[in-house]
Amino acid sequence: MPEPIKLIFLGTGSSVPTIKRNHPAILLIYKGEYILFDCGEGTQLQIQKAGLSPLKINKIFITHWHADHFSGLLPLIETMHLENRKKPLEIYGPDATRFVDSLIELSYWSIGFPLKVKDCKDNKILFSNNDYEIFCIKVKHNVPAYGYCFKEKDHWNIDIKKAHKFNLSQKDLKEIKNKGIVRNVKLQQIAKKTEGRKIVYSGDTKETSALFKVARNADVLIHDSTFIDNAGNKDHSCAIRVAQLAKKYNIKKLILTHFSKRYKTNKEIADAVKPIFKNTIVAKDLMKVII
Repeated sequence: MPEPIKLIFLGTGSSVPTIKRNHPAILLIYKGEYILFDCGEGTQLQIQKAGLSPLKINKIFITHWHADHFSGLLPLIETMHLENRKKPLEIYGPDATRFVDSLIELSYWSIGFPLKVKDCKDNKILFSNNDYEIFCIKVKHNVPAYGYCFKEKDHWNIDIKKAHKFNLSQKDLKEIKNKGIVRNVKLQQIAKKTEGRKIVYSGDTKETSALFKVARNADVLIHDSTFIDNAGNKDHSCAIRVAQLAKKYNIKKLILTHFSKRYKTNKEIADAVKPIFKNTIVAKDLMKVII
């Protein structure tokens, strides 16, 4: 069984929070890594309500610099400092260097751990290791904004019986996993590939083909659905159109979030989109999804 990927929706509201919906923030947990996407006001309290420690967060990806998506960042950093964090914290986003520097200058105090800040660039891989990579996708909003794609690396399960037919040693098996070939034997001759899982988060955006092309066949697409229908809005998405596109691009699971305060219940949103795309979840605060 693959390592589970856990998603915790810390905040599912939009620019004006409500009693039931906090500002946007989504926590992804994978192989002991805590990765935060957006950090609206009150995010650190939501993390505590979820029974987790903010000190475990390794990386933060900000989609854009509207207050509802970043206003929890400075108090979160100060809490980490007061709790004696020492390990570095990585922060990514459009113009991240400029905005993070400005935020830190708002505090009287320096912080006791390193910040590693990186600016987004169109469709650029921001982080990669042996397990996964995260890259950004430029989206359509009224300020510079990016969505993010978390892509687990493909992995190969070696069939030992097939490997023995080629007289491959343990050393050979290690080499073939790293290089894809050893002694003229190709990895695909002795192993079965399991494609890595893909999770895409839109942030705030008008529906855009660039994001959906990346999200094609995704295990999970988390998408801005500020409104149920279009209503002439140019800067955000509507749930009905997102559901139509999710069906077109063969998304496995669609999770809608970032809802206007005008919607009082999840049911009114679900009733509009479920007939279009059945495998849709209407997110609520502190909801957990395991992939």
